[in-house]
Amino acid sequence: MNSTLARLGEIGLVPVIKIDDASKATGLAAALLDGGLPCAEITFRSDAAADAIRAIAKAYPEMLVGAGTVINTELAQKAVDSGAKFIVAPGFNPSVVDWCLARKIPILPGVNNPSDIELCLERGLEVLKFFPAEASGGVAMLDALAGPFGQVSFMPTGGIDQRNLADYARRSNVLAVGGSWMVKAELIKNEDWPAITALCREALVALHGFSFAHMGINQDSEAEAGATASLFALLGLASKPGNSSIFSGPSIEVMKSPFRGAKGHIGFTCCNIERALSYLGQYGFHGVEETAKREKGRLSVIYLDKEIGGFAIHLLKAK
Repeated sequence: MNSTLARLGEIGLVPVIKIDDASKATGLAAALLDGGLPCAEITFRSDAAADAIRAIAKAYPEMLVGAGTVINTELAQKAVDSGAKFIVAPGFNPSVVDWCLARKIPILPGVNNPSDIELCLERGLEVLKFFPAEASGGVAMLDALAGPFGQVSFMPTGGIDQRNLADYARRSNVLAVGGSWMVKAELIKNEDWPAITALCREALVALHGFSFAHMGINQDSEAEAGATASLFALLGLASKPGNSSIFSGPSIEVMKSPFRGAKGHIGFTCCNIERALSYLGQYGFHGVEETAKREKGRLSVIYLDKEIGGFAIHLLKAK
């Protein structure tokens, strides 16, 4: 996969932005970066788009800035000249797609049906925009498309917000999700950068869908583990012995010997472990490869290299 598209997949959430005043572009970019989102799709739905892209690309070269609503080759040329690193289109326009391919510029044409997907596949494209996502059947449609088009990844956009974000993010054929709720026009107009930063941070937590799965408690021996499990049974948590631990109910794992973490471990499910590791890497957490398990090439389990409060952190792919 192209490195730019791979980076979008690591970030997982692409702010889709209509900006009317290019002088506000750098303040907006700073707010996105502070919120943990080092990317943006600036749409050509206003005359300020090209200047906004140029300002962001110059001030923040680390920002992955692209152009959206590119409906002809003239706009594609303007976007690239301004510094756009990827192009997004609302539909499949052969002229735009071929122009980008000839110049090795990442292009995500919009599709919402099998026929357009096949046209994209003929041109070697396997990362596409799914638009308008909710109006085109949402996650049910993505699930249906996963069967015949297992090699295709999508960036769904349209009708997505914090309410349904995780539903899309946990799909294996979703590379990233596009949305505009964290960059509303009113917030940009009023230069309310703290609000945009806060919305970005909230959106990222929602994107990953972190949810408590279980707690592991370290004990020194099988006898000690059994005694601890019997006490949990007094609270109505039935014991289920295993080879290395005893589960008390579904959420407490009593270890028969010391395991990872000074006190034990805490498991969290998430929508996509690779994406979660990229997010947590900003805060100094990394995966311990020797603990990794994979299914169909994707991580299903991994431990992090740092503890929280004496507990190792265990990530599991949500079902």
